[in-house]
Amino acid sequence: MASPAIVLIGFMGAGKSTGGRLLANRLRARMVDTDKVIEKRIGMPIPDYFKRHGEGAFREVEEQVVTELLDAADGGVIALGGGTLQHERVRDALHRHTVVWIQVGLATAWRRVKRSKRPLARDRKAFDRLYRERQEVYEQVADVTLPEADRQQLVAALPWIQRVPEARGARMLWSHVPSGGYPVWLRPGLLGDLPPWPLPDTSRRIAITDETVAEHHAGRVPDLAGLVEIPPGEAFKTLDTCERVWGSLATQGVTRSDHVVAIGGGVVGDLAGFVAATYQRGVPVVQVPTTLVAQVDSAYGGKTGVDLPAAKNYVGAYHQPAAVMVDPDTLQTLPPVELAAGYAEVVKTALIAGGPLWDRVAAGGPVDPTTILRCARTKLQTVAEDERDGGRRQVLNLGHTVGHAIETVTDYRRYRHGEAVALGLLAALRLSGRDELREQVSGLLAHAGLPTTMDPAIDVDEVHAATSRDKKRLGSGDVPFVIVEAPGDVRHGRQLRANDVRAAIAELAA
Repeated sequence: MASPAIVLIGFMGAGKSTGGRLLANRLRARMVDTDKVIEKRIGMPIPDYFKRHGEGAFREVEEQVVTELLDAADGGVIALGGGTLQHERVRDALHRHTVVWIQVGLATAWRRVKRSKRPLARDRKAFDRLYRERQEVYEQVADVTLPEADRQQLVAALPWIQRVPEARGARMLWSHVPSGGYPVWLRPGLLGDLPPWPLPDTSRRIAITDETVAEHHAGRVPDLAGLVEIPPGEAFKTLDTCERVWGSLATQGVTRSDHVVAIGGGVVGDLAGFVAATYQRGVPVVQVPTTLVAQVDSAYGGKTGVDLPAAKNYVGAYHQPAAVMVDPDTLQTLPPVELAAGYAEVVKTALIAGGPLWDRVAAGGPVDPTTILRCARTKLQTVAEDERDGGRRQVLNLGHTVGHAIETVTDYRRYRHGEAVALGLLAALRLSGRDELREQVSGLLAHAGLPTTMDPAIDVDEVHAATSRDKKRLGSGDVPFVIVEAPGDVRHGRQLRANDVRAAIAELAA
């Protein structure tokens, strides 16, 4: 049988041709640019054919040529034109190939093509509309999604792209960061049929999980050589717990040739990642998130840490995982209150992303694998732009400054993390001056069973004081806040008046 090709898709200006040449050179394989083949078939540049015969005639030729190429392909690399996927025959022909979506932001795409001769890049409004229309079909057919970044990332991802056929239907998101990329595999039922593991069999798998998760999921990760259980809950995300885990790893003879598998939610992922970052100065960690908050947010990006009595996540390290294994079916074991808590992070991420994700969430759409994938993709793209919180990544703290303060003053016992973030989101929207959006978000949170008012027993001044100890504060200045101009337009680093911050917190307690 013919071997599958690696087929690159994406919008105009994504860099498919450049990326295709990089991959083909590395593979020592043939690279086919379908636009070049079409131009040879029609005997003229595509813009000239558009002008003479119209888009409809071009699309007929495109469908025929690309379908022939895909049907005949035996390995190699194929770069498709940005609009090729509108043809059903082309989408059907992609099924036996590995389809890689190279993402590009709208602003970047326009900057790259606005002075070109491309017939569909002459009017900015039409260009924007076309961009939005095509994103969903790219998402539907992609086996692999790569965030916008240097095209050299394709080379780093190549070993994993080649292994996609082994993943039995799991979709791969590639996390690209300066310290090293890693695959995120996502598929319902994934733990029952794992995709390629990121580390060799000679590296022992040592699971860290909590006592509740262990009962449901620890046994579903095969070939575990050891297991460390911790008590569940944010109250145990401490250095004392770390010390017990470090001791257990030492007792089990774990070395730097072994690796940690973090099975659980945000607390387990943060703590196990920090343990992995510090044990013998660093061992690899594979994240296996089993809660909604972890699957849509905390499992990605390499932030690890534990809490101090003074503030949340005050001790930590950046330690990117070797891989993240996401099985949405694990959410079926969660009680409704835990699913609700995770929903706050879904709303936060949708506000940051805007576009189709916000539209889906704002309409009350289900938190299904598509929503999880879009949230993960948003997080990975944001981290790709700023691995260590020097700028853009700070938007991910939306709602967290007040939320973390509430958790701190209540000793992490009154509210789950997501519940506190829900309250923090409402405070952030009030501080943003987006009252109508605040009401809309309040309705979404309330419908999910999340709190929209704070326990009146909690002291407003204590919460306000705790915001000033947030880890984002630099020097002697005030802590910067993240505000929302509109869904998809979230801004970081805003200095706000203390009286306004207190008022937004006091409103939660009203």
